[in-house]
Amino acid sequence: MSLLAVEDALNRILDGITPTETEFAPVAMAGGRVLADPLAATRTQPPWATSAMDGYAVRGADVVEATTLKLIGQSAAGHRFEGELKPGETVRIFTGAPMPPGADTVIIQENVETNGNQIKVPATEPRRFVRPRGLDFAQGDELLKEGQTLTPTRIALAAAMGYAEVPVRKKPVFAVLSTGDELVLPGETTGPDQIVASNNFGVAAMLQAAGAASVDLGIAPDDPGAIAEKLRTAIDGGADVLVTTGGASVGDHDYVQEVLGTLGVEIGFWKIAMRPGKPLMFGRRGPATFIGLPGNPVSALVCTRIFLVPLARAFLGLDSKETYEDAILGADVPENDRRQDHLRATLGIENGRLVATPFSRQDSSMLAALGRADALVIRPPHAPAAQAGDVCRVLRMNLST
Repeated sequence: MSLLAVEDALNRILDGITPTETEFAPVAMAGGRVLADPLAATRTQPPWATSAMDGYAVRGADVVEATTLKLIGQSAAGHRFEGELKPGETVRIFTGAPMPPGADTVIIQENVETNGNQIKVPATEPRRFVRPRGLDFAQGDELLKEGQTLTPTRIALAAAMGYAEVPVRKKPVFAVLSTGDELVLPGETTGPDQIVASNNFGVAAMLQAAGAASVDLGIAPDDPGAIAEKLRTAIDGGADVLVTTGGASVGDHDYVQEVLGTLGVEIGFWKIAMRPGKPLMFGRRGPATFIGLPGNPVSALVCTRIFLVPLARAFLGLDSKETYEDAILGADVPENDRRQDHLRATLGIENGRLVATPFSRQDSSMLAALGRADALVIRPPHAPAAQAGDVCRVLRMNLST
């Protein structure tokens, strides 16, 4: 039986995906969201010339040489000096305060001598320690681009530009269902043949890190009616993507494919040339996408990283192409078979080079090893054996903005 290549599987999943609609989010709640439109400044920053230091505002023409000036008032942030500076006068000024009309220079307070309202100042270059109007940006400047993720610094910029709310891509909704009689939730008592469910939590966390919203559909037993009921609820709720973990293989208790047929899901492919993650399933029903992940925890999370993260990015209007890096192998690896392998590995730096060291055991049930892994070493089908020191290609497991 011919297995679909990983790249071909990803292309089929991404085919026809269009960005979600635009919604507005309060700027205080928009961290990590993706801008749907560019933003131009609604105001000029600073809106007037301001002092960059605590000191005295003066006319540059008055301080070509050392002189004594008359103190006539002060200007503080939020409380400007009401008046105009005339020759021979000065105003006490504080950092961020508006410059008085007529003043164009600030002399820092350490450089003056005071005697009542008589201020002795040294000769000073004009326009020192003054931030001119519009130093940061001017009204109408386009400072944030469509498709940018709103990092903390961009949130601060958007607020300074005058935006109380910002246009962002609606988060795509991924509804995640775990299947299996053997599963119980963390904290519940396990029976003699049961284990604690983990896939739904790891998958949801990775999707959230990618900018998507996740809905936990809980656990369905190995019963077609129960599985269908939970998936139908997600479809009726308008989920963009339905995700199941487990039940996608060919065992007597694997019912997912059967259920999908009853729900009108058209299967696009099933089984791919990938390790771990061979029994991956993909289909569509109207606008909804279906992804059936394997039940083994490592397989489920690796498939989420390879397929669901790019899918989430496509919904957000982002470039779904992954960033692979070159590294040096830190251990020997054997030749590969017909399936693309994804070896869990740690990353380090040696002699200025990125080094990826795969674990000696790569069983798809070993979450403890995956928890220590920084990256996946990608081994293409039929790759020959490689030795420590050879160049390899890696994909980081943890997501960054």
